[in-house]
Amino acid sequence: GTPKGVLVAHGGVPGLAKAQSRRIGVTEASRALQLASFSFDAALSELAMALCCGAALVVASRDERSGDALDNLLANEKITHATFTPTVLQTLNPGRSHSLQAMIVASEPCPAKIAEPWAKRCRVFNAYGPTESTVCATMSGAVTGQGVPPIGAPIANTRVYVLSPDLEPCPLGTVGELYIAGAG
Repeated sequence: GTPKGVLVAHGGVPGLAKAQSRRIGVTEASRALQLASFSFDAALSELAMALCCGAALVVASRDERSGDALDNLLANEKITHATFTPTVLQTLNPGRSHSLQAMIVASEPCPAKIAEPWAKRCRVFNAYGPTESTVCATMSGAVTGQGVPPIGAPIANTRVYVLSPDLEPCPLGTVGELYIAGAG
């Protein structure tokens, strides 16, 4: 696609870092993975989540972004926390010995068949949000892999509304558009 420039205020970054680090349990003893390209908005969440907690940040090289090379990096560097797209996650071996304690899946819908084997070995959280909402607007609780992971609830300092074409709140169970409000 065509790249887009998005103006995002810095005020949403603290809420993003707090929400993600607390939800997945990042601490100063954690080893977090920096996998996203620095030109991708997810890189901001990876950096903020790790550095705001004093965790070690391990930066993947261009050659370590999927498959066996990424599996090796996860194992050799004892990565405990990471964010993956489902596309990348499906290139990894869930049976391999990793130190992963928790992960976020984001940036695209995550099929249950991809989440399920990982949910058996570590905590898996689904995150959703357009770039315009400072990367992430909602996060699920830990998923089981049974069914499509939900987008979850709003993160700190964020509100979400499902509205009709007339911008009225939709009744439960009806289809509408998701509107996001808050600091991010």
